[in-house]
Amino acid sequence: MPLSSKNTKSEMNILNSLANDHIDSHDLHPPPSPGISKHRVFKLVLTGGPCSGKSSGQILLSDAFENMGWRVYRVPETATILLNGGVVWSELSEEQAYNFQMNLLRTMLTIENTFFQLAALNTEQNTLVICDRGAMDCSAYIARPLWLKMLAENGWNEVELRDQRYDAVVHLVTAAIGAEKFYTTENNAARSEGVELAAELDGKVATAWSGHPYMDIVDNSTDFSGKKARVVEQVCKRVGVVAKRAVGSRNYKRKFLLKRAPTVDEWGDVMHHDFEVEHDYIYAPGDQQARLRRRGQHGVFSYMYTLRLPKVDDQVVEVKRALTGRDYIALRSQKYDSHFTVKKQRLCALWDRLYFHIDIFLNQEPACKGLVLLEAYLRDKDANVSELLPPFIEIDREVTKDPAFSMWNLSKVPGKEKSESKEKSES
Repeated sequence: MPLSSKNTKSEMNILNSLANDHIDSHDLHPPPSPGISKHRVFKLVLTGGPCSGKSSGQILLSDAFENMGWRVYRVPETATILLNGGVVWSELSEEQAYNFQMNLLRTMLTIENTFFQLAALNTEQNTLVICDRGAMDCSAYIARPLWLKMLAENGWNEVELRDQRYDAVVHLVTAAIGAEKFYTTENNAARSEGVELAAELDGKVATAWSGHPYMDIVDNSTDFSGKKARVVEQVCKRVGVVAKRAVGSRNYKRKFLLKRAPTVDEWGDVMHHDFEVEHDYIYAPGDQQARLRRRGQHGVFSYMYTLRLPKVDDQVVEVKRALTGRDYIALRSQKYDSHFTVKKQRLCALWDRLYFHIDIFLNQEPACKGLVLLEAYLRDKDANVSELLPPFIEIDREVTKDPAFSMWNLSKVPGKEKSESKEKSES
């Protein structure tokens, strides 16, 4: 597949690195299990504020995955299609705006489903479906009560639209925040926002997606080529494809032990979502590690299978697959007796464009009783995290590299050991 003529020399180096040095994605498949097909379909949302680089990022991302042998489908932005038909958003009445957003979302879901179904029928190769914005973007443009009314009128469920429909979400921060001199509306006829409004909309869109289990935020702390490279890197990581040479600027997963869980009153107006989470470890061959996750909100649950492979170039490789409830129950029968089910209350929050989550462990086993951990992905592995978090969050210490706080070790049943002599650890 020829490279896009829009790719710079540095971007071509990135593509060559991925094309020539990536681990073959076919080698990353978990062993056959109920509900897990040989070929993969990965559904990605690229979202963000106005003038954030979504279109350019999509081009580089498409080229990278096509060079790795994937089929790539690009779902067009529904709002742009409709707005280019002569609609002026600022001139709409409240009733018109509500009906426009409702029909926009209906249209978006129909267009997406067309590509999703096409991808599911592609049995010859892995498929990446890139959605230019997704269902939750619509909620950022209308008041919360109207959004809830829309959900009720159409039989939609917010948890399903946000958490279950897409495998990952990448939010690109608008140039109006951190790269103001590059902000422009010239490259999109449907865009008319000024810098201040663009920044405000960026925050609303990020908040709308807050709560998705695999959301990454890509800011403007590097030049534009570096920003696009970080998009490719984050998507590769979520998909489970790892380049042997570093791509762009790395994000670091860091874990912290908290002194206590924040109270309801302390959260105040800080936007956050509360989930029930359960993890189980099940049999996996060799040095691989497999776990199941049940995650839900308001009685609606999603199920995930994660296969963790041995490190490559000191990078953790994980391949994730969504499961049906039936497949989850079937796989759970393979649960290790030497590990108990880990139960948590998970709080996902967005604070000044830092997306993080807090796990409050509910188990009464000694290793987990009273345990509260915070995890976040940071550009700077040495950053003072306390300065980036809400002031009411009290950090005890960092435990990123402490194996005692890996979920694998925390879930061990005291007095029971696995039959295999080797130990598996999880960061």
